[in-house]
Amino acid sequence: MSDRSTATVTIDDIRAAAKRLAGRVERTPMHHSRTLSKATGLDVWVKYENQQLTGAFKERGALNRLLQLSGDEKSRGVICASAGNHAQALAHHAQALGIPATIVMPRGTPHVKVEQTRARGAAIVIEGDTFDDAYAHALKLRDERNFVFVHPFDDAAVIAGQGTAALEMLEDAPDLDALVIPIGGGGLIAGMAIAAKAMKPDIRIIGVEAAMYPSFNARSAGEKCKASGQTIAEGIAVKAVGDLPFALARPLIDEIVLIDEPGFEQAIALYVTAEKTVAEGAGAATLAALLARPDAFKGAKVGIMLSGGNIDTRLLASVLERSLVREGRISVLRFIGDDRPGILATVTRIIGDHGGNILQVEHHRMTLDAPIKGVEFDIEIETRDARHTAEIIAALTAAGYEARRL
Repeated sequence: MSDRSTATVTIDDIRAAAKRLAGRVERTPMHHSRTLSKATGLDVWVKYENQQLTGAFKERGALNRLLQLSGDEKSRGVICASAGNHAQALAHHAQALGIPATIVMPRGTPHVKVEQTRARGAAIVIEGDTFDDAYAHALKLRDERNFVFVHPFDDAAVIAGQGTAALEMLEDAPDLDALVIPIGGGGLIAGMAIAAKAMKPDIRIIGVEAAMYPSFNARSAGEKCKASGQTIAEGIAVKAVGDLPFALARPLIDEIVLIDEPGFEQAIALYVTAEKTVAEGAGAATLAALLARPDAFKGAKVGIMLSGGNIDTRLLASVLERSLVREGRISVLRFIGDDRPGILATVTRIIGDHGGNILQVEHHRMTLDAPIKGVEFDIEIETRDARHTAEIIAALTAAGYEARRL
């Protein structure tokens, strides 16, 4: 690979990568989404990279890099630091090609991700409390054992591989006006922007970052990135964008949209309910951008990528339940009543008569908000929507139970 200070990536590199990858990675479908178009008021086309074998687009770049290794490099083996999709992509394709692979993961990596990567034939090394610690250890092992380091984004061959997704998108929908692309380390947007602008110079490129990790946006503005905290979009939670992706992508990006945490949750839930498909936090970033900034895409035919679907099932369940709370379909109603027999039966009857479904009931006799002969009730209910919840609250209030939604 060329030195990063002088490396470049061209449309010819991306087309060559597409030829290498043909038949080795999925040519994932891209469809016009009537449901998402209706939800956003836009003309939305979706590229489903969650249908790759390992569940994310990372296979493109990892495999393109592996296919260009020399015989000596293959025998030496490859190494990377990753707790996510790059690890599984590299492990899977290295195993298929008979190349030894070592993956360094930080402590705290979910057990399921460790085992999924190990099951794909990689040697797993757990080291460090953070990704930066794991990355430093991977470089140390590279030098000690003469491994080939495969960077998840700061690598010309990886960038070219990721760019093949844009070729497919514009082949399937050549009249797209804009591509919306997630930004983590920058490899995906660099490759896709190069391909898209070469094929259609007037196409708009919109990048999407997590508001908690705005590394590309901050660097573009000449500012120090303030990045920290737990985001549901951990796949794009990168503190420092790669040097090569930044140099390649910055001149090609028209705008960057920053997404807060509720925005990611809303998009994940919408993919499940509207498209009947699963997106991880980073995978839902582009849809989140449409929901947050529909004005930026009004009148345009927009292509978005669902870049990955590897979300923990418990986290997905939590996102969907929180979505019901936001929509007013699940609510906790609190009221204070007399501590006497029959009060709870009366309240539950009112809720039932008005079509509410009771999920859970708690009562607190020791709360100081209630009088000494009173009790505080929290009743979790399921309703059709926020208006239905308001009707039940009104009915309770009319019966003398002044309930409020928590």
